[in-house]
Formats: sequence, C-alpha cells, structure tokens
Amino acid sequence: MSKHEFFFKIATSQDEFEQIHHLNYQTFSEEIPQHQKNEEQMLVDQFHAENTYIICIKENEVIGMAAIRDKRPFSLDKKIGPVEQSLPFTVHSPCEVRLLSVKKEYRNGRVFLGLAQFLIKYCLKKGYDIAFISGTVRQLKLYGQLGFQPFANLTGTAEALFQPMYLTKKTFAESIAGRILPPTIPFLPGPVQISEKVMNAFSKTPMSHRSDHYKEKLEKAKSLLGQLVNCKYVHLFLGSGTLANDVVAGQLSLEYGRGLILANGEFGNRLVEQANRFGLPFDVLQKDWGQAFTHDEIISKISIDTRWIWAVHSETSSGMLNDLDLLKDISKQYQLKLCLDCISSLGAIEIDLDGVFLATGVSGKAIRALTGLSFVFHHHEVQPSLTLPKYLDLGTYMRKKSIPFSQSSNLLEALLSALEDINMGTFEKVVKTHSFLKDQFKQFGFTIVSEEHSSPIILTIEVPNSVSSAVVGDILFNHGYQLHYESDYLQQRNWLQIACIDNYETKDLEKMANLLNRVITYETKPLKQTTYET
Repeated sequence: MSKHEFFFKIATSQDEFEQIHHLNYQTFSEEIPQHQKNEEQMLVDQFHAENTYIICIKENEVIGMAAIRDKRPFSLDKKIGPVEQSLPFTVHSPCEVRLLSVKKEYRNGRVFLGLAQFLIKYCLKKGYDIAFISGTVRQLKLYGQLGFQPFANLTGTAEALFQPMYLTKKTFAESIAGRILPPTIPFLPGPVQISEKVMNAFSKTPMSHRSDHYKEKLEKAKSLLGQLVNCKYVHLFLGSGTLANDVVAGQLSLEYGRGLILANGEFGNRLVEQANRFGLPFDVLQKDWGQAFTHDEIISKISIDTRWIWAVHSETSSGMLNDLDLLKDISKQYQLKLCLDCISSLGAIEIDLDGVFLATGVSGKAIRALTGLSFVFHHHEVQPSLTLPKYLDLGTYMRKKSIPFSQSSNLLEALLSALEDINMGTFEKVVKTHSFLKDQFKQFGFTIVSEEHSSPIILTIEVPNSVSSAVVGDILFNHGYQLHYESDYLQQRNWLQIACIDNYETKDLEKMANLLNRVITYETKPLKQTTYET
C-alpha cells in the first residue's frame, strides 16, 4: 500500500484529536457558519468526551471524520424531540453520527465512501440498529448515496439548514456505498468461510438418525475421516472439540499409571485443566508459549509409572507445530500411549495417526464444514464403561456404531460435502498461503512468534508494545479483514494472528498484509507536527 493511500481508524492520539478540532472548525465555522470563528481555528465539539471519532488518514494527516455517540439525549432529540416519535418503525439500539466532514481537496467521493463503510461495520459490531444524522442540505445527494434516508422537518437557520436522516443496515445495503462494499474476509482459525456447496448440503431436509440412509452417510463420513489421517476407527460427537478432549480424558481415567501432558500454549493448558477435572494422575512438561519440546526434556519427565502422553499437535495460541514424529518415536521407545489434540491441524496439513492411541478433531476450522461435530480417532477396540458418563463414553459409541443418541443429519450432510473437497491440493494451498504471508511480514520487519517451528495453519505476529493489538485488529476488521485478536490470551501478549486455512486470492492477501503494515507503521511512529493556516 502506497504511503499516499487512505486508511480509516478510530481516533486515539492527542495529535489526531487536535486535527479533528481543526477540521471541525474549518467545516462548521468557516465553511458552514454554524459556529463563531476564533483565532485558534479550533472547534471542540460539545459532546467531545462522549464521541468516538472515525477518521480518514493520509500519511499523518486527518482528512476526514465522523463522530458517533450513543448517549441520550442526542443533539437531534433536542431539535425535533425524541427521534423515535418521528419514525414509522421501532428503534432498539440507536446511535447518532455527527460532524461528518472531509477536507475540500479530498471530496471526490472516496473518503466519504470509506467513512460510510467503516461506519456501518463499526455500528454492526457495536450492535446498533440505526444511526441518525443531521445532514447539511448542501450534501443531500451524497448522503443518499451513502444510504441515509430523510425524515422529519428541516432544522437550523437559513444560513445552515440540516435534514434529519437515518441509516440502517438495510438502507446501507441498498445504497451505492453498500452495493460496492466487499464482504469481510476472515483470517480466523475458526469459524471459516463456508462454501455455497456446504451450505446447500446443510439446508437439506432433516432425516432421522435411525434411518438406513443416515447410517450410510455416517459410515461414508467416518470412512473419509479415517482415510484422511490413516486411522481405523473414528466416532462423531455432537459438540465442540472440548467435548472430544473430555472423551479422551475419560478413556485415560480407565488407564493404570501416570500420564505426561505437554503444554506450550493455551490449548496445552486446556488439556491440563481437563485432566485435572477428571482427577487424572499426571506430570506436566511446561514450556514458554511458542517454545519447542526437545527429546531430552520429554525423556526427563518420563518416570517408571508413566503410561501415556497427551499433547496438542498444532498449538493455535502461538502458531506452534509440535513435532509429531518426535512424540511417536518417544512413545514407541517407552511403550507409552500417545494422545493428540488435532483440532486445529485436522484438514489443514497431512496427519498420520499410525501409532497414536487417541486423537481429536472437529468439523469446523480447516475441515471447513459447520461447527458442531467433533471426532475421536483410535485404532483399538473400546468396550463400554460402567463408570463414565454415557455421553462421554467412547465404548458406548463404538457398541452403537456411533449412534447412541440423537444426531444432526444437517451437520453430517455439511461435513460430507466438505470432506469431499479435501485433498493434497488443500494442504499445499495452506502451506503456500502461510509461506507467502510469512515472507511479506518478514519484509515488513514484523516479529513472528514460533518462527522456527511455526505451523502452516496460522501466523502469530508480535505487535510493538507502543500500540495495542486490539486497536490494530479493530482497524483491520472495519476495513473488511477479520484477524484473530479478540481472545484474552492474545491481548495479554499483544499478539495478532492470521489463519491460513481458508481459500484466499493473492490480491486479498497482499491488500491485507500491506494494510496491516500501514496501520502498525502509522500507529508506532511519532506523528508530524501539523501547522494550521487560515
């Protein structure tokens, strides 16, 4: 992205606020004679402390803005009475947009359009269902192109007349600005974009989970899953990956001896918590997030009583790919039962579960079906338990051929449709996307977490401490790129993540990477001192 291009953000710095006050003065004191002129050429809005400002930046200059607030009464309430009384429909969560302004030399439509598109994404994320504005009569055509609709009577004076207007998701979608707004592109480890093919399969008429037709489809799905990871048995559970891991913990509770859990991230820690809840006897090899386990470290934690190892394959929280071959070799050498959380890696990279005792996966994430099904893989026969909760008993599922309880044919149809599209090309595309973005970010000078042992599934970027990763993530989201940044564990470390498991066009990867670089560069460099001239 050229340094001369625009980008939009929420104002956060004192320099930005000062430029906002100056632009406010230029527009509403000099151009539209709504307020008195002053020598400072600054106009601080009466609701400044309550305003959230969306601004357009070119280099270090604020060239456009709009202010949003949701505290009542609105300024428009004071002019026409409660705004709801002038509308023929019910309003639940309104906000007011004020001070929509763009410097004269940039009024070619691009800045107004960008402000409107950023505004609608911001409002939707905040849960607002309508935005009100007092639009100057000089720009009614422009407001209409952005989706604003007039209502009520004009306000103001002869020199500065304003039309009350409103904007909803529907009016925006029907406007010129809405029709050319590209869809948000998710770079999340889950949920991912769901194809039309998968959604059509999900929308089929539900069938009984006891019918022969359902059983045939279930067996086909199990066969495809088994082939995908070279595993003899797999059972489907109606629930998330946490449920599947609880099923594994249940099986481990039936084993003798102690276990060893490897934890170098959030989801390794989750295994520790789940094992504790089941009262399992185990030791923990704890490493810093993003640090690889070595052969000697693992061996040093194995005792004469150790019977099993439990680890995460792809540790999403840091972008770390733990060494499966190493874990297999150690497990074989010491005759340990290896259990794996493959929730993030299943469907994204090649996995061979030969030599693995139990492993888990899910229908969402890289499989790219709908969230709601989880899987437990194994090679051995499992008998029902008399002590485990029935819903968590793998043996009960095996005896009932994976249908001990009610199941969703719609989720199964979606899963089957998604599985049919997974092949070697799928894995190659994930690696290619990861490699492309990694090269881009290294050129920008970003610090990549777990770079040496990074999983091709996701990239983790360490954002400089001078700027919040949440601020950067919000800016990218409101530009149409949804990165992974809202989890508490990421915000605590000031990390951003970009998943590589979806189908992306190269041009979208380039735009996202360049915008991310532009935003971080802007947010971390001191702003130029701006001189105001009459």
